[in-house]
Amino acid sequence: MDTGLDLFESKGYAATTIDDIAAGAGTTRTTFYLHFASKAQLMGEVVKTVDAILTSVDDPSLSKVVELGQRDLVRTWLNLKFDQWEATRPYLHAVYQAAPIEPEVAKTLEDWFRDVAADMTAGLDRADRFDPSGRSIRCVLAFGQLEYLSQRWISTGWFVNRETCLETLTDSWCHLLSED
Repeated sequence: MDTGLDLFESKGYAATTIDDIAAGAGTTRTTFYLHFASKAQLMGEVVKTVDAILTSVDDPSLSKVVELGQRDLVRTWLNLKFDQWEATRPYLHAVYQAAPIEPEVAKTLEDWFRDVAADMTAGLDRADRFDPSGRSIRCVLAFGQLEYLSQRWISTGWFVNRETCLETLTDSWCHLLSED
């Protein structure tokens, strides 16, 4: 996976072949296929790795942060995600390159997005905040803002001061997810 990520970064996902990955790892195409059926399957593992990195240090969990709806918790959680972007950048960069040309990767990415939004919605459900028919869209909008900002950061770095981004995103999430 590490060799694939390095090659996706330097050559691009579309231009990197399975033979390139195998050669870079000091092995053969046959050995690659013992581990992964395709580059798309490799990318599925990349998404799982990113999810593990992003959720491994969450305390409280995103669902609990949404449930509690406290500005300081929302800000702390978002700040932690910003801190994790450097570690997840190579993974997400590869996934965002692969998704437009690999339907399997696009589906994995969409499933991941929906799962996160569903966890957030469960937090709003437990808090019994907002009309139940609008809870899901509030979570999709909030998480969509974070995902968009992370994609922009991967492409351009902090195009606006990090602290300004954090405060503005916190304001937006609190508007969408809490009644404060």
